[in-house]
Amino acid sequence: MMAPDMHTRIDRRTALIYGGYAAAFAIVAIANVLGLPPMVRFVVAVVALAAGAVAVGEAVERLSQRLSPAATGVVQSVLGNLPELFLAIFALKAGLLQVVAAALVGSILGNALFVLGLATLVGGLRHGKLTFSGAANRLYATELLLGVAALTVPFLATQPGAPDFGHAEELSGVVAIVLLILFAVSVPISLRLSTEGPAAKPHVPDDDDAHPDVPKPLIQTIALLAISGGSAAFVADWFVEALQPAMATIGMSEAFAGLIVVALASNAVENLAGVTSAAKGHGDLAMSLILNSALQIVLFLAPVIVLLSFVVAPVPLTLILSPLLLGTLAVSALLVFVIVADGEANAFEGAMLLGLYAIIAAAVWWGPPIHT
Repeated sequence: MMAPDMHTRIDRRTALIYGGYAAAFAIVAIANVLGLPPMVRFVVAVVALAAGAVAVGEAVERLSQRLSPAATGVVQSVLGNLPELFLAIFALKAGLLQVVAAALVGSILGNALFVLGLATLVGGLRHGKLTFSGAANRLYATELLLGVAALTVPFLATQPGAPDFGHAEELSGVVAIVLLILFAVSVPISLRLSTEGPAAKPHVPDDDDAHPDVPKPLIQTIALLAISGGSAAFVADWFVEALQPAMATIGMSEAFAGLIVVALASNAVENLAGVTSAAKGHGDLAMSLILNSALQIVLFLAPVIVLLSFVVAPVPLTLILSPLLLGTLAVSALLVFVIVADGEANAFEGAMLLGLYAIIAAAVWWGPPIHT
């Protein structure tokens, strides 16, 4: 039997991952202190965000040995969305409202199309198909449809001649509060409805996992999560500071910067953890991580950012989206519902999601560029 103190030590894999993140964090900090060119600071900030994603993904993998996939998905998506919350706050202060709005939509699309598509593609190619709890994931997909419907109402109600024309800010505040209430109600219901399916069981590592032994100490795992999440605020600040001048130098549009660049950078945690779980054949964990993250953006993160904008932004952020963004959200939510309804997904379905994501990215590439 292994000595008890062996389980309290940080294993070599974890030490390497967090050591690499510490090095990346130090590099981006030094780049900002030295005032290096914006593009250099932007690149190293992206690297630091990715390294932080690997670090959080490692801690989440350890956490999944103690919690069900459903519970792990909720906890992980809260922590995984911390970088985006920090990014949004700093971007709101800088007056980049369109970038923030596009980033919120991009985060939903990034999870629902890019991450889910990549996960099902990888899982399908490796295992033939990715299987998961149909009942639990139909609930997630239905909630996503509800969130998109809630975003459609403010757009329709504030058009010229509509009853709420000229009251976009007030209506956005009301919708944000309702979405937060729905989120508070949805979490315990989602967990309770998952207790009878595969998503109720903790993920037990198999021979392909990096942790084939007993679960790691919980206090150690929580400490690693806290370090990763807390440091994300600094990286987010540096990222936003370098974003405007870096993107302006290459003439990138505001919509593309928010919808693609910021969204993918701030959702790197989900990109890694969800795809990795799918590659190992853990369909319930992968779907819970990915769909919970998309749901938390719609029901929690977007409403919180809207309400915060009344305090921190020069002009409040509203939930009135452009027809293009709203249309892509609606189509994506419907497509996700169809794919997850039967409890399995194959590689071609993943390729279809990725193809739609590429088309949306191309649709916003040519647009008004960011100005410094």
